[in-house]
Formats: sequence, C-alpha cells, structure tokens
Amino acid sequence: MSRNRLTSLGLVFAIAILVADQASKQWILFSLDLPSLGSVQVLPMLNFTMVWNRGVTFGLLTNFGGSVWVLAGVALAIVLALGVWLHRAERPLVAAALGAIAGGAIGNVIDRFRWGAVVDFLHFHVAGWSWYVFNVADAAIVCGVAALILDSVLPHRAPDAHERLAGAGEPR
Repeated sequence: MSRNRLTSLGLVFAIAILVADQASKQWILFSLDLPSLGSVQVLPMLNFTMVWNRGVTFGLLTNFGGSVWVLAGVALAIVLALGVWLHRAERPLVAAALGAIAGGAIGNVIDRFRWGAVVDFLHFHVAGWSWYVFNVADAAIVCGVAALILDSVLPHRAPDAHERLAGAGEPR
C-alpha cells in the first residue's frame, strides 16, 4: 500500500472517530440531556454517567491548574507529531491507529474549547469493580495506542527486491 493511501486511511479513521465522538456527545448533552439526569443505566454493566473532565484522559491532572489553552495546545502539538508519523507510516495498522489517536485527541480539544472541559459519559462496572468514566475519543486513543504496541511486537517481513523496485516509482 502506498504512503498516500496509508495517509488517506489514517485521515479516514481520524474523521470517523471525530464525527462519532462529537455526535455521541451532542446526543448525550442535548437529546438525552444527561447533565440533568446525572446517570442512566443502559445495561447491567453500563451506565451513561455525566462527568465534566477538566483533566486529561481518565481525569489525570485534574488539579493541574493549567488553562484549557495549555492542555489543548499540548494535545494539538501531539496531533501535529502524529500527522508527521502518519505521513511516514508503512503499514495499515499503524496508519489506522495514528488516525484513531489523532481523531480522539481533536474531539477532546473541541470539547475543551467549547465547554471548558471534556464530556465523559461511558461508565462500565462489574461486580463492584468500576472503571473511569470516559468517551468515544478516549476509547479511540486507548485502542490506537494498543494497536501501535501490537504492531511493534508483530513480525514484519522486509520487502523483497522486486517489491522495492516496484515501489521505487511511487510518490512519497
């Protein structure tokens, strides 16, 4: 797969995650009106629970005291670095993972600018065990990082001479 196609794949993933994230938050805030409900049981192990996250992923650094601009600036700098990495990606899994991470990061940055906090609402719990409340963007970031880790441990074959010559004419 050419680098242009890999970059396009990553961009498709980023846009899909961004749209899914923002649409789910719009629905949670305005159609379901979760801020006034607080929490709604969806399944025995899943609630929609309203949390305004002023920290970073999973509420880390909530008491950081930094402004929305600092957290958003750091996230956007990371997205730019991911864009450079995406442009250099050589495998579809890496391109998709980078797109998912970037789309999730942008979704959370939009929340910070729009609301001053990130909208979190997915709350999984089983037998007294409870996970942090998170959103679609957070899930995409975690899955994207997991995919990058998986890709780093998978064996990759080097292209043979014929494949290297065939790819020599492809734009980079």
